[in-house]
Amino acid sequence: MTSADISILLPEIFLAVYAMGALLLAVYTGKDALASKIVWATVAAFVVASFWVAQNGEGTNVAFGGMIIDDAFARFAKVTILLSGAAVLAMSESYMSKRGLLRFEYPILVTLASVGMMVMVSAGDLMALYMGLELQSLALYVVASLRRDSARSTEAGLKYFVLGALSSGLLLYGASLTYGYAGTTLFSGIVDAAGHGELSLGLLFGLVFLITGLAFKVSAVPFHMWTPDVYEGSPTAVTAFFATAPKVAAMGLFARVMFDAFGGVIGDWGQIVALLSVLSMFLGGIAAIGQRNIKRLMAYSSIAHMGFALMGLAAGTIGGVQAMLIYMAIYVTMNIGTFAFILSMERDGEPVTDIGSLNMLSRKEPGKAFAMLVLLFSLAGVPPLVGFFGKFYVLTAAVDAGLAWLAVAGVIASVIGAFYYLRIVFYMYFGEDRDGIDGQMAPAAWVCLMGSAAIMVLGVINLFGVDGFALAAAETLVN
Repeated sequence: MTSADISILLPEIFLAVYAMGALLLAVYTGKDALASKIVWATVAAFVVASFWVAQNGEGTNVAFGGMIIDDAFARFAKVTILLSGAAVLAMSESYMSKRGLLRFEYPILVTLASVGMMVMVSAGDLMALYMGLELQSLALYVVASLRRDSARSTEAGLKYFVLGALSSGLLLYGASLTYGYAGTTLFSGIVDAAGHGELSLGLLFGLVFLITGLAFKVSAVPFHMWTPDVYEGSPTAVTAFFATAPKVAAMGLFARVMFDAFGGVIGDWGQIVALLSVLSMFLGGIAAIGQRNIKRLMAYSSIAHMGFALMGLAAGTIGGVQAMLIYMAIYVTMNIGTFAFILSMERDGEPVTDIGSLNMLSRKEPGKAFAMLVLLFSLAGVPPLVGFFGKFYVLTAAVDAGLAWLAVAGVIASVIGAFYYLRIVFYMYFGEDRDGIDGQMAPAAWVCLMGSAAIMVLGVINLFGVDGFALAAAETLVN
């Protein structure tokens, strides 16, 4: 270990030290009395770390003998993770405080989970991959069950833990098989062992188990079963976090493993990822149609969206990875605004999740309803909003890679998915006039909602340059 190795990991070290310092401070000064201040300090720490990552990295740097890789791909994913985490913490502070859930552990656990995510997207070794994944997962299991007096929240944490442990076991088994047949845990060594022809049977089984474990983390069908229950049972602010940063980290890790460790045999894993993509798009879209609970609806929506992101990965090209990164950045932005709105859904001070409660919202709060309309249209992929361009990029990448059938399936799935988004719009503008939601939005949540909606409109000009950053990140990973 050298000073150069440490310097590459300084943002992660900074956040880890901050989390431990905040933990000690809270324990010795009255615990939850400082919870609100710790939340805002964590938001500031995330923003500082994101600028640190974006400004201080150039080229590709390797630490700890190849176990950690700092390149444009990792930096793109880390900035997205940190900024989305900061936004979710900021908009959730008022919600958690109002319901007595704002304990000092909440921002600290989110910080530790984010450190794990940063390690995940920089992993260049199976051991680093697993350490980052478990640091993220263990923190998320706890925050899922943060509402201790709720059976649903406890059930969500338990289900997430049991199924997460199963997925981690499958991933670890795949890693052990890969190590056994490749003779190394380094991705650079695995890609040499895999070669550019047919995989040995042992490495093929290792690859399948690795994909299975990673598919659990991105909630891809048929490994999605935990998602609706965990989204519904967790506190809404925690659900907002689940729907954003961890998805980026899991997709980043998925791409990292596929290209860095098995980049020479794209034909072997590309068809598996394409199948996961199709199943996720259709099951997520069809299952969401019958949902009345908006959190469960967003869970199935996330499954469908991960299918579209996997379409870019299945292409196995620079354009495909670029499309996947653009899609994830847009998806996270849309979800932040959508969950900022969901956090304000309450009647007489109690949370409401039935989409029927949004009837004629446009008459009571036209600005809020219009911002939500923009986000829902963007989630559905309606042009010319930014969400349309996310889908356009992944569909184009699939066609360019000779996967026209996958692109056609994506278009059909997108049409199916438009139904449940437009149904919410119908309720807000043409539903029955009855008692609905009456909650007030916290200033930070209002900024997130309006800012996200504005980005969906203004981003059509040049996507704020995200496409250029994504292309540089994709070229670093695939070449």
